Amino acid sequence: MSNALRSFFLTSRFFGIGWGIVALFCAAFPFPFLLPVATGLLVALAAVTLVDTLLLHRVRSGINASRNTLDKWSNGDENPVTITVTSRYGIPVDVRVLDELPFQFQERSLDLHARIPPGGTRELNYMVRPVERGVYTYGAINILVRTRLGLAERRYRQEQGKEVATYPSYIHLRKYELMALADRWSMAGVKKVRRSAQRVEFERIRNYVPGDDKRTVNWKATARLGELMVNQYQDEKAQQIISLIDTGRTMKMPFEGLTLLDRAINASLVLSDIAIKKDDKAGVITYSDKVHNLLPPGRDKTQIKKILELLYAQRTDFAETDFDALFARARRALGQRSLLVLYTNFESLAAMRRQLPFLQRLARAHLVAVVIFRNTELDELLTLPDRDTVDVYVKTITGKLMHEKRLIAKELESHGVLTILTRPQDLSVNVLNKYLEIKARALI
Repeated sequence: MSNALRSFFLTSRFFGIGWGIVALFCAAFPFPFLLPVATGLLVALAAVTLVDTLLLHRVRSGINASRNTLDKWSNGDENPVTITVTSRYGIPVDVRVLDELPFQFQERSLDLHARIPPGGTRELNYMVRPVERGVYTYGAINILVRTRLGLAERRYRQEQGKEVATYPSYIHLRKYELMALADRWSMAGVKKVRRSAQRVEFERIRNYVPGDDKRTVNWKATARLGELMVNQYQDEKAQQIISLIDTGRTMKMPFEGLTLLDRAINASLVLSDIAIKKDDKAGVITYSDKVHNLLPPGRDKTQIKKILELLYAQRTDFAETDFDALFARARRALGQRSLLVLYTNFESLAAMRRQLPFLQRLARAHLVAVVIFRNTELDELLTLPDRDTVDVYVKTITGKLMHEKRLIAKELESHGVLTILTRPQDLSVNVLNKYLEIKARALI
């Protein structure tokens, strides 16, 4: 009967009726004829409340609840959670579900309501959006049950301590997989690029369809078959695509809840998956003041799982980035010319120039594309009205910082290093744009 001890009667309806009876007792002082009425109502309230309590407690385990969600949550995405509530009561009941979310969400107001018929089941749904990788631990599911009388309430606590691991954005990954298979990149903002027949592999001869490049028409096959035929080409296979992810202090900066490190991890996961599906090899290197992890490029069925597990464990270590150590390790580990997509965050032009010699040395042996993040919060500052001298000063500094980012990109390009200047939220799309462009131009 431990649950019976948790039952309490201080519900809103009980309070409302109770205060009405108290008011009636007060009125009985100047009007004694109201005393028997107030006493009768009090007795009736106690009797009905007792009946309501017995209805709730006559079934030993009247409510069963379970929490159903994905085995792994996808970081930065909306993940569905379903609470299934089953009633064993022989009467309709109203339930209020208070789910104790993991502390990382800092949310204590999740409140779900439903009416369940006799012996029925209801599913209550909500979404969670984690913004950091790791293990999330739930508290209990609290179910408060009332009958239609609403004078008493019984509490159940179930499913205490369930854990869910949050991985890099694999939901984001699946979205791009579908687009890749359906050839619908433009829907995500990815530009279509014209493929050149030079330095790519011949795949097959097929029928001409409107929109095909007329330069690829195979006139011999056309004459032989009596219908227009074209050569189809595919990108050169087995090229190496390596994501170099900076885990230093500059990648701790958050944008819309996700740090730059998490956005880089999500983008590198998408790039690696698409590269493997295009028969290229994908690998990952994480670094800060030293190289922490190196996953050699591969394209077997387990490679994307290895990349996912490696990225799941990455944390910002607040160290200063050492590109000299990165260059030395990459030179030893990568013998074949590769596309190196380098995720970092240069805070100033001077900071970039300190690392430029190492980037140039990398660019001599490999094709290097450096991701440069635009601070989108600075864009908002430029739209604010000028109310005083301070606002003018802030806008001037903001414009200078934004211009400096463009100068960083321009100077890198002038030294043979490709750049991807992007908003953090557009990172995956822009990285894929650059990858498709490089493949189409056969730059690797």
